[in-house]
Amino acid sequence: MEASSREIRATGLSRTFKGGIDAVRGIDLSVNEGEVFGFLGPNGAGKSTTVRMLCTLLPPTSGEATVAGATIVSEAADVRRRIGVALQEIGLDPVQTGRELLELQCGLYGITGAEGRKRTDELLELVGLTEAADRRTKTYSGGMKRRLDLASALVHRPSVLFLDEPTTGLDPASRLTVWEEVRAINAGGTTVFLTTQYLEEADELCNRLAIIDAGTIVAGGTPEKLKGEIGNDVVSVALDGADAAETERAIGALPGLERVVAEGERLHLYVEDGASSIAEIVRKLDAAKTQVGAISVARPSLDDVFLEATGRRLEGARPEESAEQEEAA
Repeated sequence: MEASSREIRATGLSRTFKGGIDAVRGIDLSVNEGEVFGFLGPNGAGKSTTVRMLCTLLPPTSGEATVAGATIVSEAADVRRRIGVALQEIGLDPVQTGRELLELQCGLYGITGAEGRKRTDELLELVGLTEAADRRTKTYSGGMKRRLDLASALVHRPSVLFLDEPTTGLDPASRLTVWEEVRAINAGGTTVFLTTQYLEEADELCNRLAIIDAGTIVAGGTPEKLKGEIGNDVVSVALDGADAAETERAIGALPGLERVVAEGERLHLYVEDGASSIAEIVRKLDAAKTQVGAISVARPSLDDVFLEATGRRLEGARPEESAEQEEAA
């Protein structure tokens, strides 16, 4: 069956940089037409390297992929004509106005005259920049620049839009505005591939997502499915200096206990009924004369999913050089 012009398919996609650094290690991806697909992971996990390969900016070392109905290697020009891309680096001419920049971008795609002006007005309205359209971009805030960059990626009505960490560095209000625009773009029929390191962003925007760590996909599915797979409730015990292994032994078996994960100064217990488990945990710790700190219960989050898949929180990204830094070296 012929691939849809709004789909993304990748098989065994890999990229090795000089020095034998495996930035992306044989990943398989399937993004359906019309969905917002999230690629969640810490800095250096391989998110941007994957996007660069799918956008034909970086050739894969091995594997293959089809984007918007064309293969990324043998039909790279077709891929580029059909996609929109907003990377982390925003390249705007500071002396141009927002309107001038979008009209110029329209001209590059052969959208000129009255048609170009109309398309520019449509995009300015879409990203909420109509009132600032005739200001030079050097006067724009970071959030406004990000929204203008997003608009420029939509000039030619792409089938697939790639957004590489579109809200990094933005304040909470600007982040919410970008989210609203991504939803509006997707509602118009555009398939969106979104990389992010923000758990809330992935949870709010994505129909499905994949978690990538050290160049490998470690989990995937809808946010609800991923959270549901790791248990019903998470009881967290602050150790406050207590030994994790001794505390786990003191707690012992609990009704509905699925697993226990130690993380720094906390012990996380995945149980069926967190509220009823707390009383039993307190009783067992008192009996063993084990002193701990606060005990809390919460529903599973994507952070718990990441912890389960990788053994650490998303915020605990490794301080090693990222693949993108290696690429620039």
